[in-house]
Amino acid sequence: MSEEANCTLVRRFIDEVFNAGNFDAVEEILAPDYVHHDPTTQEFGSGMEGFKRLISYYRDAFPDLEITFDEQFAAGDRVVDRWTGRGTHEGELMGIPATGRSVTASGISIHRIADERLVETWNIYDAVGTLRQLGAISGMKSED
Repeated sequence: MSEEANCTLVRRFIDEVFNAGNFDAVEEILAPDYVHHDPTTQEFGSGMEGFKRLISYYRDAFPDLEITFDEQFAAGDRVVDRWTGRGTHEGELMGIPATGRSVTASGISIHRIADERLVETWNIYDAVGTLRQLGAISGMKSED
């Protein structure tokens, strides 16, 4: 696939799967042995069924979840996204009961594509900032 086609596949992945919760699209977009690397969830989201559980986890916590692209570029079989996620905390997340608070988190993902499917993703986002917005941890204080 061309780099442009790889970017289009990743945008479809975010729009249809994360934003719309279309679980049927998971099977069209991900390779059967897809691996999801994320320090907050480890390999929980690997494989098609694992990834569906991961999407359910986030969409249950944030039913109005929306991810927008701040920047995207491709290099060979890799696509890099800088993104912003927004949602209202309406369900449990990391053991934190629903707060009703609006949350905004930024992150970066690197996707590897092979045979017109996503085969691997490395994901990092501002989990500490998310926890602060939910009131689960306080901000750091500087010493005077």
